[in-house]
Amino acid sequence: MTPDLTREILELVRLAATDLPPDVEHALREAYQQEEAGSAARGALETILKNVEMARQHSTPICQDTGTPIFYVYHPEGWSTRKLKAQIRSTVAEATRRAYLRPNAVNTLTGQNTGDNLGDEHYPSIHFEEVDGDTLTIELMLKGGGCENVGAQYKLPDNHLGAGRDLEGVRKAALDAVYQAQGKGCAPGILGIAIGGDRGSSFYASKEALFRPLDDTNPDPQLAELEARLTEQANRLGIGPMGFGGKTTVLGTKIKNLHRLPASYFVSISYMCWAYRRRKMVYEKGQVTYR
Repeated sequence: MTPDLTREILELVRLAATDLPPDVEHALREAYQQEEAGSAARGALETILKNVEMARQHSTPICQDTGTPIFYVYHPEGWSTRKLKAQIRSTVAEATRRAYLRPNAVNTLTGQNTGDNLGDEHYPSIHFEEVDGDTLTIELMLKGGGCENVGAQYKLPDNHLGAGRDLEGVRKAALDAVYQAQGKGCAPGILGIAIGGDRGSSFYASKEALFRPLDDTNPDPQLAELEARLTEQANRLGIGPMGFGGKTTVLGTKIKNLHRLPASYFVSISYMCWAYRRRKMVYEKGQVTYR
């Protein structure tokens, strides 16, 4: 039997939209301390942190662009995905009515906004996976349009970048994406990177990588080293918060490795803005916790 969790999912959406996760806020505060006193970079981070506090206090959106709602639902065997999807969609509409979310779903052909964030089968974006046990986990990310616009996909080898089909080529592609983004992605950003796959699965996985906590470590030593290296080198580009210059362009890098066809070697970069809005809801034995 699938319980009615509409109220609980609504709280998940509210938290995601209005309460920045602790690991993200901690990284922003560390970045603030590293920037020069009186600099535009430090001023931008100070404004960001004040905004974070006010949004949490008043349950108002952290950013005026409340983004595309991306749900990952890990459900026990026997639960109805059709019912869960209906609950999520009704919750998104209610969250929009309460102004936790801005109406964002626009029909591409007509230009008409639905007014409730309910579009076609891909909006909001909902992914289901059946898991062992009796625990339901719902993860939500709200990904803004500005950072989505500066995402990029590379097909290696890339002669223009001098990037071959190896991790050095991946490094060059990722740094080029950060350089091309400049401040347009609302830096300091977070890089979700997928290596391999086809064009679709590669972009799909690059967003999945962004669900990882900022302070975790990739279990693959090669990828862990590359994540740290990319973050350090991106921060040497001098783009800085909101493109004003400074020491913090990227807060972190998360990489996922996929199998691929011999003919293809894709590198997909999903850029996330400083408003790194993701939250998790766990339902177990009738109790709900939020993380």
